[in-house]
Amino acid sequence: MKLILDTCTFLWLASAEHRLSRTAVELIRDPGNQVLLSAASAWEICIKHALGRLPLPQGLTPADFIPEARARHAVERLPIDEADTFQLGRLPNLHQDPFDRILICQAITGQAVVLTPDPLIAQYPVAVRW
Repeated sequence: MKLILDTCTFLWLASAEHRLSRTAVELIRDPGNQVLLSAASAWEICIKHALGRLPLPQGLTPADFIPEARARHAVERLPIDEADTFQLGRLPNLHQDPFDRILICQAITGQAVVLTPDPLIAQYPVAVRW
């Protein structure tokens, strides 16, 4: 199964694993699953860090933190493709978070599951697990 990590899921995996659900931990650790981090999540982390709203462990920059955490947890990069963006116009307007909306589009395009505790994402036509 392809799993796209919501940004908070990735951050908790990297720094606060106790915040993950048991199901999330099992899915991430299952060697049969492909665990992905969208470029949109990296972008979101960089923006929030630059605004001072997201301190990273040990004073790391996003450019150091993200690749290290991905490697440590065997999380693959997921680029944003043009086909992903075409899905945006097909989504209902349930909330305005552009990062969540592109994750949803990537999940639809890639037939993946979004691993998230966010109940708003579950309202979209996408598979969600937590």
